[in-house]
Amino acid sequence: MQGHKKRRHSPLLYLVLIPGMLFVILPIYWTIVTSLKHEGDITKLPVKFYPSPATLENFVTAWRDMGFSKYFVNSIFISAVAVFFVVVIAIMIGYALSRYEFKGKSVFMLCLLATQFIPAAVLLIPMFNIFNSLHLIGSRTSIILANITFQFPFNAILMRGFISGIPYELEEAAQVDGCNRRQAVFSVIMPILKPGIITTAAFAFIGCWNEFLFSLMFLNDPKKFTVPIGLKFMQGQFDINYGALAAGALIAMSIPAVLFAYLQKHLVEGLTAGAVKG
Repeated sequence: MQGHKKRRHSPLLYLVLIPGMLFVILPIYWTIVTSLKHEGDITKLPVKFYPSPATLENFVTAWRDMGFSKYFVNSIFISAVAVFFVVVIAIMIGYALSRYEFKGKSVFMLCLLATQFIPAAVLLIPMFNIFNSLHLIGSRTSIILANITFQFPFNAILMRGFISGIPYELEEAAQVDGCNRRQAVFSVIMPILKPGIITTAAFAFIGCWNEFLFSLMFLNDPKKFTVPIGLKFMQGQFDINYGALAAGALIAMSIPAVLFAYLQKHLVEGLTAGAVKG
């Protein structure tokens, strides 16, 4: 058999891809450059497209003096707890939608999908009233519950696709060997479902990490602020420390970037598995 011939791409393709790549990379590059500049050099003319000399002072200012260390820990805690419950709920709902037939199943799935079209701002006042009656306003629990509410519908549909891609015959074989349904799920389905769980957890984590509106409205103690709220309050009324703000933005980007870099292989496997059978 002859080997596959390498495809030669048209130069027009690169004319489209290069501007798109620059559109994505240049803001990140400029944020990095700004974070490494001394404060006096950021607005100094002529503009320098590289830090000379470079400094880490802005990172120290953002992390220590502007409270970013607390914001970072709060975001990690809120996101991790919310993701745990989102994944558990998504697995249960996804399994039920994949393996069972029941009255109203299509309507239920449609309702899950329809929630993605509802702006978060529409539910802000009702959720505020509910959490206020439960005395949760000002607590991180309110943000965790809000994140779970908005993250599990999409991830449940995503998980259904992953579970549907696993042949039901594997569970039947385990049950023939003496396992009940719960044992079959934990011993057969869960190991195969690992890429899907990682994919779901990653998407849920990014959504929780970037959540802004509810954190802004429900939290009133600076010690409980999350990273997006911390970035918002780094902009003063009369001045902005651009270097510290850029450093804070890079700190906020660090966790999602590292997460996707580390889990890239599993994400590809999970998305591919979810596309096998719907």
